[in-house]
Amino acid sequence: MELRDIEIFLTLAEELHFGRTAERLHVSQARVSRAISQQERRIGAPLFHRTSRRVRLTPLGEQLRRDLGAGYQQIMAGIAAATADARAHRGHLTLGTMGPQPWAIGEVIDLFQARHPTVRLRFREIQPTAPLDPVRSGEVDVGLVWLPVREPGLTVGPVTHTSAVLLMVHAAHPLAGRESVCLEDFGDCTVLTGSAVPSYMEETFNPFRTPAGRLVPRGPKVSTWHEEMATVAAGQAVTGVAAEAGQFYPWPNIVYLPIRDAPPCQWALVWRTAAETPLIQSLVQAAHDARTRAANS
Repeated sequence: MELRDIEIFLTLAEELHFGRTAERLHVSQARVSRAISQQERRIGAPLFHRTSRRVRLTPLGEQLRRDLGAGYQQIMAGIAAATADARAHRGHLTLGTMGPQPWAIGEVIDLFQARHPTVRLRFREIQPTAPLDPVRSGEVDVGLVWLPVREPGLTVGPVTHTSAVLLMVHAAHPLAGRESVCLEDFGDCTVLTGSAVPSYMEETFNPFRTPAGRLVPRGPKVSTWHEEMATVAAGQAVTGVAAEAGQFYPWPNIVYLPIRDAPPCQWALVWRTAAETPLIQSLVQAAHDARTRAANS
């Protein structure tokens, strides 16, 4: 049995729902069903009782869950420890950021590099439409993302900075001529949808309901920042964005409007808990120290 199949089995044993299991592991439901069927054929007996309304473990499935659970956790801990040790000795750290956000934490980066002049800090682009995917996959060691983040297996560091929230609209949009808008105006708009943004994170920029309780219509789904801009520039939807977007991405047919009652967006470093390294700890310490300096200046 492959490690991924063990992970699928243990997750389904916990969720007891094929759809939630697929969503949690970022695979298709068909992949979950196929893995379980293959395991049952290999073992020679059902591991789950399935009905149209319910999924539950068989006694054999419950026994397998107990036997595999501890071993799986030990394997994952060993892999995480080996990965962390290897990265610490390679002397580089990969930081995932969005657009101009490295500029916003320039003091953090400068402080980290001054303390670790021999460490190579590498940058990777994170798409705001799927902000946590590169962190989960290990493509980046640390991601700079907006809050809140409430995901199992991820650790959230101190707040690095805050951004005002603006509404990005087409220049011909009915709201474009205003000096500012309010959250209630979202009820008269169609907002973009990201490809993999947890709903509680999406609320930071695009609420699901207005303060008066009106539903905010959802529109096209996009997968990159430039798709967001192109869709707004085509007049198909609007979206909330961090204020830095208005400074670094001016387009002739796009208008950025202050949202006068939107809370500021907070940003923080996020990393996989099991893959924490001394270099990650040092970057987090630099963020904390930079924030303290700014508060005391």
